[in-house]
Amino acid sequence: MRIRLRQPASAAEAEAAVRDGSLDLAVVDGRQLVAKGEVDEQLNLLVQGASRAVRTQQTLQGAGVAPDQIQAALAPPPLPVRSLEPVDEDARSKRTIATVAVFILYGQLIGYCFTVAMGVVEEKSTRVVEVLLAAVRPVQLLAGKIVGIGLVGLLQLTIIGVIGLALATASGAITLPPDAAPTIASVLLWFLLGYAFYSSLFAVAGAIVSRQEELQNTATPLNLLMVASFFVAFSTSISGTDSTLAKVCTFLPPVAPLIMPMRIAGGDAAPWEIALSLAIMLASIVVVVVLAARLYEGAILRTGARVKLRDAWRGARRQPATGP
Repeated sequence: MRIRLRQPASAAEAEAAVRDGSLDLAVVDGRQLVAKGEVDEQLNLLVQGASRAVRTQQTLQGAGVAPDQIQAALAPPPLPVRSLEPVDEDARSKRTIATVAVFILYGQLIGYCFTVAMGVVEEKSTRVVEVLLAAVRPVQLLAGKIVGIGLVGLLQLTIIGVIGLALATASGAITLPPDAAPTIASVLLWFLLGYAFYSSLFAVAGAIVSRQEELQNTATPLNLLMVASFFVAFSTSISGTDSTLAKVCTFLPPVAPLIMPMRIAGGDAAPWEIALSLAIMLASIVVVVVLAARLYEGAILRTGARVKLRDAWRGARRQPATGP
């Protein structure tokens, strides 16, 4: 908080300055605070503290206490801190790296997952998928698309991270901790997990429509889910990654990829929480991929109107086997 001081010639001039708004607060004769209305709480605390220090110093001087003794009494050295548990001195730097990485991770997730959906719609609208399904199974085609685009996204995220860290370290914006590698690795790991979870759902959103113009409607619920997850992760980065909300979101698959890197970097995630979150995330990915593969298979060859999920689910069982 920045405070500017003025010394009016008289109490009347000070009160006039407060009344016309040029002063927020006036200390009159060291005995009274004058304000136009309600005093700002933070300003009041600061002025009251300064006034107590001045009055204490005047009292001690009047009692004949030496100036060095007054200074020692009014500004004693801070108490040393002894932690019962080990403290990670680089926790703040690692948390900063993870927080910035989560912003980039969110952009990468929403960008590449939408790329998967657009690729599915393009293959379907141009009938290329019919040629491809003559050689491979629908599940193989879906898996190849997700894996291929995911590797491109991982490569790009790694390049962005390396260049960003190099520039930030060179400019002195951050100090790269010696053990920052696990933090960066956790970001990349959770990117892969989040991408595997969301991209399968986006592939279904693309498979049930036949035109790019219709994709926005089917992808909107997924976009909203990702935006909501990002805002939850962002709010917990401000309020604290050890809050109840952060702990609960650790075990929610849509939010976990965005919040876990920050919790791990800050040392707020216990080993059992990391293990359980990974297990839930992997199980959720398996379920989502299986469901998405079936819906994709039932909808990918159906053109025209938007395919309902129920019809896609039933159509997969009647879909003739293709490929080897």
